[in-house]
Amino acid sequence: MENQTEVSEFLLTGLINFFKLQNLLFTIFLLLYLAILMGNGMIIILILTEPHLHTPMYFFLGNLSCLDIFFSTVTIPKMLAGFLTELHTISFKGCMIQLHFFHFLGSSEGILLGIMAYDRYVAICNPLHYALIMRKEVCVLMAAAAWCAGFFHALMHAVMTSRLPFCGSNHIEHFLCDIKPLLKLACSSTYLNLMLLNIVTSCIVMSSFAFIVLSYLYIITFLLFKVQSQSGWQKAFSTCGSHLIVVALLYVPVLFNYILPSVGTSSEQDMMVTLIYSAIIPVLNPLIYTLRNEEVKRAMKKIIDKKRVTFW
Repeated sequence: MENQTEVSEFLLTGLINFFKLQNLLFTIFLLLYLAILMGNGMIIILILTEPHLHTPMYFFLGNLSCLDIFFSTVTIPKMLAGFLTELHTISFKGCMIQLHFFHFLGSSEGILLGIMAYDRYVAICNPLHYALIMRKEVCVLMAAAAWCAGFFHALMHAVMTSRLPFCGSNHIEHFLCDIKPLLKLACSSTYLNLMLLNIVTSCIVMSSFAFIVLSYLYIITFLLFKVQSQSGWQKAFSTCGSHLIVVALLYVPVLFNYILPSVGTSSEQDMMVTLIYSAIIPVLNPLIYTLRNEEVKRAMKKIIDKKRVTFW
């Protein structure tokens, strides 16, 4: 791929206005990043070590925790480095790599949440065939499809963006390399890039979101007509509640930022939305799944008790 740009590096200017608060912000986001690593790492360890968590739901939850760790690692360490210096630069290749992994992991997570909704639909509406439908090979295949779809979707954007000529300003009004702020710096038409962002990205986001909504409509309909007991309703929604909260937390900012994308939107608005789903949501996901899930809490208590006995 021939690089036609004269720009060899970009200057990320999104954090310049907050430079006076650099020490406070550095501490806050460092603690958030450590919490993301510890919380999601604990979820992965629990799922790997506890046999009774070796089920499709927890397999997908483990994938979600991996995505959260990788996703925050793409954005937060570079942002932390920006708090330590007024001149926050990134090479052209580094910028394209960050753009690729940012969209790769983000879109994979959106697709994975759709798969998790399908898993809940089968578990509640077709429990007798659940073990057959959601057998190990199928789960692995679906998880791999989510990762692969996200990878090639992001690769398309990275390739198309890298082929644009950047011959003027190299100041990106953001704290990371995202598509919309980069398109503002291009010296040629960005019509095709915006069309792909509108059509392809919107289709991926909206198709996953529609699939989730449809799955839960089927679940609610099934509960209304097939399940009469209050205990049945409570059991069903205890397994779905955490997933619904995570879906709302992720999709609200994503829909806000990408469904009607345009180059002229506020950079401050874009940064705030990006901060929510790259730094805040990955912290909340482990809390949501541990505080609302009795099986995970029992597994954590079991490991803590083992460590306590070993220590004494």
